[in-house]
Amino acid sequence: MTDDAETQGMPKPLKRVKPIYVEVQDYLLDLIGGPDYGPGDRIPSERTLAETLGINRMTIRKAIDRLVERNVLERNGTSGTRIPLVQVSRPIDATASLGITRIIRNAGGEPGSKLLHFAEEAATESVAQRLEVPPGTELIMARRLRSVNDEAFCIETSYLPMQRVPGLTAEDLLSGQSLYELLRQRYGIEISIRDREISVGTATEREAQALALAPGSPTLVLRIVARDGDGRPVEYMRSVNHPHHVIFRSSGPSRRP
Repeated sequence: MTDDAETQGMPKPLKRVKPIYVEVQDYLLDLIGGPDYGPGDRIPSERTLAETLGINRMTIRKAIDRLVERNVLERNGTSGTRIPLVQVSRPIDATASLGITRIIRNAGGEPGSKLLHFAEEAATESVAQRLEVPPGTELIMARRLRSVNDEAFCIETSYLPMQRVPGLTAEDLLSGQSLYELLRQRYGIEISIRDREISVGTATEREAQALALAPGSPTLVLRIVARDGDGRPVEYMRSVNHPHHVIFRSSGPSRRP
């Protein structure tokens, strides 16, 4: 009798499912991603979660530990486990011209920047439309991982017409220098206005890994077209932001005496 014959009538092996602690992580991500939770809010205690889900506390603790390691949650010895407070407050006013480096420093944080990719490429139709150049125009593309106090909070991908920044190389951005300062000092380009769009996105696997998020997690997507004093586009930038570490704010209407 062959092996196949011997195994006929026997149940098939069970398909492997997610470990229970991973399912608990998914539950917690859905919980804190809902409308009832925001930065600084405490999540239910381990005991409450164990009773609610019918799972032992060790498994609950393991799930929370993994989310703490990914900076999605943080523990406080006196107030339990909570969603981290916002660390970066980004202006959405069209006339605000501060770069992210100065925004972080002005708030007392330590900015960081890591160059992930630098290349020359042709403008796609959508990018060309943003930069008001013909499709196929030669561009410089730079992708950087931004951090505050050594914690990653966004991935920024910038596109600049090559003719506006001749000689720009990856080495110019490796030290974390502000792109806008570089434009001003080397090319005499002063950014005077930035058109902004904000939307909700979904983290790709690469974005999720860089920002310590679960793949498919919601993100805050900022799109900027930076213009010079003549109103000509200099940069199109797409920024993918961690939803728990970044908040977008408006200064509101100015007050008159």
